[in-house]
Amino acid sequence: MQKMARKKRQIPEQFKMPVQADKPKIVYEDNIQSNVNRRVEDYGRKFEGKGKNILYALAALAVLATLFAIFYTWNQRSDTAGQTALGKGIETMTAPVKTQPTPANFTGKVYNNERERTEAAINEFQTVADKFGSPVKEKARYFAAVNRLKLDRAAALPELEELSKMNGEVGTLTKFALAQVKSDEGKFDEAAALYESLIALEDPILAKETINLELAKVYEKQGKKAEAAVLFYNIAKTASESKDLEGKPIPMPPAATEALDKLKQLDPEKAKEITVPEAPLPPGLLPAGG
Repeated sequence: MQKMARKKRQIPEQFKMPVQADKPKIVYEDNIQSNVNRRVEDYGRKFEGKGKNILYALAALAVLATLFAIFYTWNQRSDTAGQTALGKGIETMTAPVKTQPTPANFTGKVYNNERERTEAAINEFQTVADKFGSPVKEKARYFAAVNRLKLDRAAALPELEELSKMNGEVGTLTKFALAQVKSDEGKFDEAAALYESLIALEDPILAKETINLELAKVYEKQGKKAEAAVLFYNIAKTASESKDLEGKPIPMPPAATEALDKLKQLDPEKAKEITVPEAPLPPGLLPAGG
């Protein structure tokens, strides 16, 4: 199974990421992590401005996308029966519904709507939590609670609050979910505190640029424009200077692109300092004039 991406260069300060323009930075990218980040940001753009109910669902969807990728790493540490049970729940919560296109050659169950699918997933994860011990139990509780967030926020939050006090992956990802919910509720101080605690971790599981991006958005909502601009700048600048193993520029990921767009709004002059690397041409194509 594919392992998580190697950790990037650590950030010595919470809100500043040193920029070294004179040295190419090599970043080891993981396709799963990149896809997860893209999915999280796509959800944000898709549902922006459509009301609190959808925003609460957004928090769940973002974390579900992340957990889907991390699930395989987690399973390496779990017993075989627990792996199978969790996998069944994963299949249910990501199964197609009749209002969406069904993947080609799909032979599993298709649910009538998202609510029916979510309820089925909650029941499966709850059964796993009741049957297995740690660490499978905590993972199943978390999956159940995050799915429940989409249907009954009041019932889901106490479980998430409890899980957020745990150490390790479950506690970390629960804090991320809670931070999103707090932000959606307008409780920006609480959301910022949660994001800041995640940034302070040596290994926060989620990519730090993803956490920093969310933190910067909260700062912006708090009216802390300067602090937000610093984070947006650092995210975009670091990504713009990243190189692959051959020393070639790496296209900016969605998180960095969004950060640059935000920076252009807050500090257009600072944004001009960032040069966006050109996307590589498909194999076999020559540049114009070549």
